[in-house]
Amino acid sequence: MGSRLRGNDWRVVLSFAVLGKFMNKYLFLLCFMVSFGVHAVDTIVVNGKIVTVDDRFTITQALAIKNQRVVATGSNADIRKLADANTKVIDVKGRTVIPGLIDNHSHWIRAAEHDELRFDGVTTRKQAVAMLTERVRTAKPGEWVTVLGGWSEEQFTDEPRGFPLAELDKLAPDTPLAVQSIYNHTYLNTAGLRAAKIDESTPNPPNGTIEKVTDGKLTGVVRGAGGVAFVAAKVPKLEAEGRMVNVRKLATYLNALGITGWGDAGGRGMNAGHYEPYRQLADKGELTVRVFWTTIRQPATPEQVDKVLAEIQTIKPFQGNDLMDHIGWGESVYSPITTQLLRVQKDVNPDGVKQMQRLASALAARGVYLNSHVEMNGPINQFITAYEELNKTTPIKGLRWSFSHLDQIDETQLQRMKRLGMTAQIHSRPLIQGVLMHKVHGEVAWEMPPFRRVQDSGIVWGLGSDATAVTTSNPFYTLGFAITGKMVGGHHVNRQSITREEALIAHTRSNAFILFQEANLGSLQKGKYADLLVLDRDYLTVPADAIKDLKPVITMVGGKIVYEAKP
Repeated sequence: MGSRLRGNDWRVVLSFAVLGKFMNKYLFLLCFMVSFGVHAVDTIVVNGKIVTVDDRFTITQALAIKNQRVVATGSNADIRKLADANTKVIDVKGRTVIPGLIDNHSHWIRAAEHDELRFDGVTTRKQAVAMLTERVRTAKPGEWVTVLGGWSEEQFTDEPRGFPLAELDKLAPDTPLAVQSIYNHTYLNTAGLRAAKIDESTPNPPNGTIEKVTDGKLTGVVRGAGGVAFVAAKVPKLEAEGRMVNVRKLATYLNALGITGWGDAGGRGMNAGHYEPYRQLADKGELTVRVFWTTIRQPATPEQVDKVLAEIQTIKPFQGNDLMDHIGWGESVYSPITTQLLRVQKDVNPDGVKQMQRLASALAARGVYLNSHVEMNGPINQFITAYEELNKTTPIKGLRWSFSHLDQIDETQLQRMKRLGMTAQIHSRPLIQGVLMHKVHGEVAWEMPPFRRVQDSGIVWGLGSDATAVTTSNPFYTLGFAITGKMVGGHHVNRQSITREEALIAHTRSNAFILFQEANLGSLQKGKYADLLVLDRDYLTVPADAIKDLKPVITMVGGKIVYEAKP
């Protein structure tokens, strides 16, 4: 038999009901206050399509930022409750917001040594000539104008050819010019040849050729990787003050492209001076893009390996901060066995592999992360076998060692990498080299790199560029290539396409893991830095061919706007 309410019992029931309704309405706010204190958030982003790229690929309307980090995501109504009169409100008016894009492997630290002109994404030779003409017009007397890679003749849709001496002389009779195509060759004008002290009697550099016609006169072209390096070494580098200015300029350029962080693989001729301006800005909290770098040494002889082994004994990674940190070692571990994309290589020298293994063993013993440049199927097999042997005595599974490029990796090799706890860095070099790759590798080039195969293997892998010399720096070109298989200019060169969601994960969350930043970066989730992009169009719905043309209207790093497009 049921009981009846007596006296004031109904008031008690009503009070609990009202309290329950109140608690349900404000539970979100109360939980936030308990977790983060009673102070309101610094910034809220509302009225957006917030693609969080969390484990469930959640899409929501708004997010809140406090002390540089995301503290909540949710509906517009819930996030607005966290604001007060001092909170900055960014109404993105329906635009898509994605995590800041992270490049797992590029060479932008070195790029600051020159204030170079870039042909990133330029699809006509006419436009390239116009850009050269304008830069020459504004150059100071005696100042070099350089384009140090990042393009190839095959990306031009109007005239897929280079820049002959006579044309460059007409364009710049007095200004030294050096226009480098990938790492293949460099076009110079007469002023450039003179400034570089190259004449008919200059001997060919190692692994390079100073091109001449039958009568011995110079054509203005220097060919081969050695020739490219020879010319680049002649171009004056910026001094410390100029380099600091250029680092700020480069960071802004990357922010405008959508880059909020990258893994830097170093490069030839680098020294402490290259890193110092970045370090100074990071220490002052003024660096607008995050840099995670690896030591590069590239010894060429066993004797040089001995010296590097001594250095490895003193290495102490992870002594920086969340704007700039040293994370390990790479990329061409032993230079005589470094493979090249535009060369067919079945195997590399076994003696060279042994030298590489000496270095890898020392790094494993110190517990240091290692990234190795390896591309072709045979060398990939040799490297994995060497790592498997090393793992028997010095386990490497927890070190997240990576291979870069992996253009010809197969399913069995991917599974072997997974068993070693390795990660994979896959890059967009065919964006400008795709046609050349087909000339060298034939039908195999359709699967270089094998995006779909790597994705389906289940290995942790990330997208990157390998910029600056061998591809464009623009991450949306990288995303577009992984999705469409089309290079700059439109040639279809790859049949291993992946989905938009897979590509975005690879360029954000997966790269954060590869760079040891998964607790801080890679998705728009509570506790992670508010590194994000507000896009001009929706990444998830624009035509696939338009992905390469997406641009940020706002880029934020640590909750601070570091780039905003002009209206």
